[in-house]
Amino acid sequence: MTASYDAVLFDLDGVLTSTAALHAGCWKRVFDEALAEWSARTGEAQEPFGEADYLAHVDGRPRHDGVRDFLAARGVDGDVDAIADRKQALVEHALGEGGVEAFPGSVAWVMHLRRAKVRTAVVSSSANAPDVLRAAGISRLFDLTVDGHDIVELGLRGKPAPDGFLEAARRLAVPPARAVVVEDALAGVAAGRAGAFGLVIGVARSAAPADLRSAGADLVVDDLEELLP
Repeated sequence: MTASYDAVLFDLDGVLTSTAALHAGCWKRVFDEALAEWSARTGEAQEPFGEADYLAHVDGRPRHDGVRDFLAARGVDGDVDAIADRKQALVEHALGEGGVEAFPGSVAWVMHLRRAKVRTAVVSSSANAPDVLRAAGISRLFDLTVDGHDIVELGLRGKPAPDGFLEAARRLAVPPARAVVVEDALAGVAAGRAGAFGLVIGVARSAAPADLRSAGADLVVDDLEELLP
């Protein structure tokens, strides 16, 4: 498969590292606080933030976009910046306590790609991506990273728009048709499809395989280890 492509572009959380659960936990904490405050102020009951909310509104998206989407879906007013900043602070605290691990199967496949002279990059909506890569000990395996800071500074649209992946391909001087996108989030898979990339691989860690295919994945695996020859 790798002989047909010049580069593989990876999402980070849930694809390369186990930090998706960390992000989901931080999102639940800040949104449950916001929902409780709304209910106390208005008398309108709100269900707690759950896994379906995470997958539908925040997984793979830039932080502020996720806040806006979730609040709009619930019909709740809130300070988007304050909620987003609170979530970022919780993530930074959690990262400082350690525990960031890379998925062994993902690392094995990336190393296989590197040996095959395939370029590799990370495309993440998270501003913490470089710190997570260093904490997991895998930053040396990638030619470049496009992260949340780049999205803001360059005025890129967040996933499900393909801008981040297209920027990574541009920096690598690889046409999208010669690049592979690897994602576990529905928004990320949709971004890969929207960018007309040569192959979109979905990793079924949280989203269901059928949902990943519906979002545009050409191939779905449970673990990237399955792609090793």
